[in-house]
Amino acid sequence: MKYKLKELLQKEINGLILIDEKMDNHTYFKTGGPTELFIEPESLKELKVSLKILKENKYPYYIIGNGTNILVSDDGYKGAVVKIGNKLNSISIKGNIVETGAGTLLSSLSKAACKEGLRGLEFASGIPGFVGGAVAMNAGAYHGEMKDIIDYVVCLDQKNNVKTYTNKEMNFRYRNSIVKDEDLIVLKMGILLERGDTNEIKDKISLLTRLRKEKQPIEMPSAGSTFKRPSEGFAAKLIEDSGLKGLRYGDAMVSDKHSGFIVNCGKAKTSEILSLMRIVRERVQEKYSIELEPEVKIIGEEF
Repeated sequence: MKYKLKELLQKEINGLILIDEKMDNHTYFKTGGPTELFIEPESLKELKVSLKILKENKYPYYIIGNGTNILVSDDGYKGAVVKIGNKLNSISIKGNIVETGAGTLLSSLSKAACKEGLRGLEFASGIPGFVGGAVAMNAGAYHGEMKDIIDYVVCLDQKNNVKTYTNKEMNFRYRNSIVKDEDLIVLKMGILLERGDTNEIKDKISLLTRLRKEKQPIEMPSAGSTFKRPSEGFAAKLIEDSGLKGLRYGDAMVSDKHSGFIVNCGKAKTSEILSLMRIVRERVQEKYSIELEPEVKIIGEEF
């Protein structure tokens, strides 16, 4: 089937189409087996055509962005991974309104806003993902979240219709939104920022960058915070207080710099990372009767 689909897709799109592409090339964890099909459309039109072909052939697919928050099974994915890549990258600034494509890096967007003397996006300057994923999960850091600045979001629904949602309609919650609820695909967003002093904005970005480097293991492969913040307490503190900081399972380790991160110390497999995640969850459950929920998205395997 994958070869037939590749032929069909090649007739319709110019974007990248690969067979059995290893996902360790596309994830920040640097793990993951092959996906049967890997598709990176070059435009909205190509994205819509690709999805139409996959749906008509009842072929499973999974949408990814920059691969910063996913963990793919060592056995890979039995279907197509469709990447919303940097070909869907755009930034347009008019006054204090910024519109940007789903394939834009948050760090690039933050720099562009700073250059224009617009403040409000500094919290996202060190988040390594694309805009699409950040919107979908209402990404946040340092007391800021995407919901705080978003005016509207343009999405593709399950029927391949382009729809615009207001901030309220997005139903933003902690690490969640209508994107997940209704299986939408983010195409672009519009955000409202405030005028500020460029030097002050730069200073805040520099401060947050320094704090991130000091407190987080950004030099090692990971998917950021491994678990969501529970309703009681903080995942990192619960993990550390359970005596798990620095715990290793193969080449997977609970970071000795920040216990909210599980990192790849060398050649960890997804199975090792998942095993360590299960150990962490079980220990915290035993000690505090709190069940940690993964923040990282797991593809091709149950947790």
